[in-house]
Amino acid sequence: MKNKRDINMYINYERSYRNRRRRGSHRILRTIFTLFFVLLVGTAVYFTIQWQIDRESEDSNTTQQEKLIAKTDADSKALTDSLPDDDNEKNSIQNLNTEEQIPLQNTDISNDPSDPYQNPNTGENPSGEQEVDTIDQSIVQDSDFSIDQTDHRIPVTAKGIYVTSKVAGASGMNDLIQLVETTEINAMVIDVKDDYGKITYEMDSKLAKETNAITRDIKDMKTLVQTLKDKNIYLIARIVAFKDPHLAEQRQDLAIRNPDGTLFRDNRNECWVNPYKKEVWDYLMDIATRAAAIGFDEIQFDYIRFSTGKGMSEVDFGEEAKDKTKEDIILEFTKYAYERLKPLGVFVSADVYGTIISSKIDAGLVGQNYIEMAKYLDYICPMIYPSHFGEGNYGIQYPDLEPYQIIKKVLTASKMKLTEIPEGEHRADVRPWLQDFTASWLKNHKVYGADEIKEQIAGVYGAGYSEFILWNAACNYTEEGLQPEE
Repeated sequence: MKNKRDINMYINYERSYRNRRRRGSHRILRTIFTLFFVLLVGTAVYFTIQWQIDRESEDSNTTQQEKLIAKTDADSKALTDSLPDDDNEKNSIQNLNTEEQIPLQNTDISNDPSDPYQNPNTGENPSGEQEVDTIDQSIVQDSDFSIDQTDHRIPVTAKGIYVTSKVAGASGMNDLIQLVETTEINAMVIDVKDDYGKITYEMDSKLAKETNAITRDIKDMKTLVQTLKDKNIYLIARIVAFKDPHLAEQRQDLAIRNPDGTLFRDNRNECWVNPYKKEVWDYLMDIATRAAAIGFDEIQFDYIRFSTGKGMSEVDFGEEAKDKTKEDIILEFTKYAYERLKPLGVFVSADVYGTIISSKIDAGLVGQNYIEMAKYLDYICPMIYPSHFGEGNYGIQYPDLEPYQIIKKVLTASKMKLTEIPEGEHRADVRPWLQDFTASWLKNHKVYGADEIKEQIAGVYGAGYSEFILWNAACNYTEEGLQPEE
């Protein structure tokens, strides 16, 4: 008989095989279960994340809808309270066309001083080149142009009129001086560089001489400036910036070009210089510096923007434009000019389209950002002629017929817009251009006389501002619309 020890001496292969097979089955089951569990957890995590993303998207859409509703409510209230909507796209969208023009009643029009019935506007009415510093260092030393330097300038509450170079250089100037002496007017905006790129008096500017840009309409600007300052008239030098047909023709390397290399021409067949060209900037600084040197109190840049003419979306601005938008480059120039001119003791201003206050579309087209430009100017001058707003703008069916309402509403929008600049930071004062002419080209217009001038000025005051400039291309101003000198 075999004892227990003898039995254990032998391996039970059948039993061992069954045990191994059972253990293998268990491992397979555990592996399958683990994989299933991981898959289950992964699926749960995926759907949880997807649900969260969807919910955030819905929240975002809801927020946008709420904002849109709030905006709509605000717009409705604005029409009642005489405030414009947040982005006046009605004028922009309905008026944009294949000619890519700025959405105004009449587009790409210039303030031609020879034609008082044109749509007047103190803007255009509606690379590899070597860098050259044309600023004469005998006039201004190359120093730190920080905008934080001690400011000794004394601001003036300006109530002005526009004066062409031809009137300023002729006997008609005496009539305008008399207007200043007998009314509330105390400032004049005088052409130094006009709409055609011509310098209006003898100036020792190298580039101006090389291109034969000097007209001498004003034979002795220095004496004229001194005469006007002796009468306590605040003097503003108007310098047209990037609409410069003369320079563009003479220096085509500085001009805006079409894709085929030809010069771009606007709807008036006029060329523009390229705002991306630094040499153009320095030319403007040279002119501005010299105007400051002979006694002007303020430098005002007009046409500080891009053309709105047909074909602008196709033009070639060169390598410099690849990484900068229109708004970027106009803002850079504004800052560049301010930092260089302020230390000379002059104020710096710029004329802008009135529609950019409430329309991002218009701002993008011309390159003028109202808020950002106001950070680098002493005065920002929106051209808010009632005749230049489309029907229905700011809730007014025919803006030209209601000068008080349209001026007050636009400037109220301006005041609200500029509150986006934090308190304590530099912010330009607002000095609007007003209309002293009759927009006879409009179907729904009225004759502008003393009452209409008074209404516009009242609109300025009603919006909380105190300065203005009147525009008339022929320099024929309505004295009866002004308060007598105090």
